[in-house]
Amino acid sequence: MDSIFHLKENKTTVRTEIIAGLTTFMTMAYIIALNPNLLTNFKADGGQELWNAVFMATCIASAVGTFTMGLLANKPFVMAPGMGLNSFFAVVVANIAAITGTTYLVSFQAALCIIFIEGIVFLILSVLNIREKIVHAIPLGIRLGISPAIGIMLLNIGLGSNAGIYSENGGPFYAMRDFFGALTPRLARDQMGTGYTVMVLSVITMFVGLFVILFLEHRGVKAAVLIGMVCASIVYWAGEALFLHTNPFAALETSSFIPPVKDMMELTLFKFSFRNFFAVGAFTAVTLIITFCMIDMFDTIGTLVGTASRAGMVDEEGNMPKMKEALLSDAVGTVAGSLTGTSTVTTFVESASGVEAGGRTGLAAMTAGALFLGCMFIAPLAALIPPPATSAALIYVGVLMLAGLQKIDWSDVAQMVPVALMLITMPISGSIGHGIGLGMIVYTAIRVMQGKAKEVSVLTYVISLLFLFKFFVIV
Repeated sequence: MDSIFHLKENKTTVRTEIIAGLTTFMTMAYIIALNPNLLTNFKADGGQELWNAVFMATCIASAVGTFTMGLLANKPFVMAPGMGLNSFFAVVVANIAAITGTTYLVSFQAALCIIFIEGIVFLILSVLNIREKIVHAIPLGIRLGISPAIGIMLLNIGLGSNAGIYSENGGPFYAMRDFFGALTPRLARDQMGTGYTVMVLSVITMFVGLFVILFLEHRGVKAAVLIGMVCASIVYWAGEALFLHTNPFAALETSSFIPPVKDMMELTLFKFSFRNFFAVGAFTAVTLIITFCMIDMFDTIGTLVGTASRAGMVDEEGNMPKMKEALLSDAVGTVAGSLTGTSTVTTFVESASGVEAGGRTGLAAMTAGALFLGCMFIAPLAALIPPPATSAALIYVGVLMLAGLQKIDWSDVAQMVPVALMLITMPISGSIGHGIGLGMIVYTAIRVMQGKAKEVSVLTYVISLLFLFKFFVIV
């Protein structure tokens, strides 16, 4: 293990790396079921079979990308179909169906062409070192601000979208907006109806998990995040049984542990429909490809730089060793996703939880990748992890990542303003790439107004113009 992953050099052990990989997997296991939920439409053709196909693709593509990251880049970062990108993919599928008059399934196969082309483009750019040059074109101040901005984003996810609750009054209802944001408990109860009891249980679960993590971390326990999530899960399961009078393990009674390989082979594996994709028109096809490429590229760059900064894996100039290999792994994951049948595979920000658990090498990634493959057989067990338990980990890691703010030169307006905008843009938009893009545009404009246009690299100008095009021209 040491000869492959250089454990001693990175001051870590096999046990620590395995715990880190398990921790990351538990914080992002929700993607296994959520991704097929977002990408498929049970009311359209395909139904359960298409859901099964995307479920298999999610497990396989996540494992392939994560294994590549572990072996090629020796980094503890884990990959899966990116949130936000998968929702956008579903919208694109629906639009293709409306434009071409084809079924949802055929339009899904057409949209996979976008992901395949995107992956090939990224492979070429990574091999030619162009993506690495793009990373270096991001000003140091913005690179330093990525980590705390992601921290705010994790806090927003943990207290918000990660644990939505539905009831007879609709939903989703979120802890920060609908529980802590309510004027009085009675108003919250009236608004959420029967969901109020579930919300109370969720909030208690979040903070029990958070306090357990803080206590164990103070005691120097390496597996603090993992143990905290386990304790939080037990609290939630007990609450379901005692107060909601439901069986938290009822889903296991009707679950199947047999991987639906047949559905994937028949519906999504190598099932590209280029004819229907280009039927939307050349301009639309090209702009869709550019949009996916830009969002994925800067989401990945932001996650890698932000998480690596927190782990101390960057030098004084904010550069991460083996960035080329990490970006190449991202491209391999995206190609694997397109071949098997899912949206863009990217580096997950939840990898930060594994880093906080001590993960420093590719062994952590290999552990998480093996668990993704295992989920083809044990998906029902992974689905038992309650979202409020993972929220505890996300809140904790988000707070820790705020420490990066002390590295920002707040006396320099060219650093202060872009970082401030990134801090608010990432959590509200839900996109790391959009936050970086806005930061780049503002940085470039400030430097020009300061009469320091020559200090801005040509590539920085190009990136800023591309984001202006993306924000205001691409439709």
